[in-house]
Amino acid sequence: MADFGGEDLEAFRSEAQAWLTANFPASLKGRGGMMLQEGGPPADPDYKAWAKAMGEKGWGTPTWPKAYGGGGLSSGQARALQQEMNKIGAWNPIGGMGVMMFGPTLLEYGNEEQKQRHIPHIVRGEIRWCQGFSEPGAGSDLASLQTKCEDKGDHYLINGQKIWTSGAQYADWCFCLVRTDTSKKHEGISFILIDMRTPGVETRPIKLISGNSPFCETFFTDVKVPKENLVGPLGGGWTIAKRLLQHERSGLAGGGGSAGRAFAGAPISDLAKSYLGTDDKGRIADVELRSRIASHEMDARAFQLTAMRTMLESRSNQGPSAATSIMKNAGTKVGQDRAELTLEIMGNQGLGWEGEGFTAAELTAVRTWLGGKATTIYGGSAEIQSNIISKRILGLPDNLSHS
Repeated sequence: MADFGGEDLEAFRSEAQAWLTANFPASLKGRGGMMLQEGGPPADPDYKAWAKAMGEKGWGTPTWPKAYGGGGLSSGQARALQQEMNKIGAWNPIGGMGVMMFGPTLLEYGNEEQKQRHIPHIVRGEIRWCQGFSEPGAGSDLASLQTKCEDKGDHYLINGQKIWTSGAQYADWCFCLVRTDTSKKHEGISFILIDMRTPGVETRPIKLISGNSPFCETFFTDVKVPKENLVGPLGGGWTIAKRLLQHERSGLAGGGGSAGRAFAGAPISDLAKSYLGTDDKGRIADVELRSRIASHEMDARAFQLTAMRTMLESRSNQGPSAATSIMKNAGTKVGQDRAELTLEIMGNQGLGWEGEGFTAAELTAVRTWLGGKATTIYGGSAEIQSNIISKRILGLPDNLSHS
């Protein structure tokens, strides 16, 4: 669809305003960051009604094709919709790995039957997906994965283990990399979809230093998978995986992961004023901290605007590029800087773990700070992103030698 402007775009803006007024519950204003936490969907009836409305409208995935239930909007219309949502404190309740990573990849590489089967459920927020990529012996060197997928005639048989499978204990389906040819490294990898209710699938949550268990060990023991669940050609999984990882980094940088959620809520300057007080001009009392907070908020705002532009560009025909590696590294740094500043502002109140004497917000801040340490690792470590930036953006050789 064309990127409408002028009167056409204003007409759409008016339509969006009217629809949002009629459908967005005022009780949810500004509560997106608090409600979309680890675990299943919130039980709040207003949340359920809002998710249902957005899913049926297709505006949870505004630029996805209408043929599969998406909004079918142009990038200009999607931008206008987001602006109108921001004005009233509305937020998108349709998300997760299905939207951030798998859906865009399936739209590009899946066959028509696979798209018709899976995309509408993702659009309506009815199915939760998890990612079966990393293994105990295949982290940064993902292509060394060993989860075995054997052709048994009318089905595939899968045996192996994955690790760091986010949300696997809640997921309905898994998009998974498996080894279908042991004689080749990259060309021996295939991309397959696994129903998590299939006999032989087991998940074991991993408790992190933050106290949460967002990740799992996932075991596959003689798991039978229909052949129609293979996405792309046999042995073509590595190409699909690389594309999916670009979508993942784009989502993590642009707001789909912890980097994005780190910016949710009130400005950190307001937090500093409430804990540290103000001077006679209404400024943060601590001069040195005031300067660092101002620098951080400029970095955060510049990042948000750049991420928004990058995400809109990624929805074009070109899709995400290697530039997502830059955004991923930048976003995780800004998020970690915010967490560090938050604890510094809270002082002793930023040292709580549990018990009386601390507010829920203070305890959450500590766990967010600890959980945020992993953002420079998952989705591809900062070192891996730097290698991608070096090779694919700067064009530097793999090995630099001195003469």
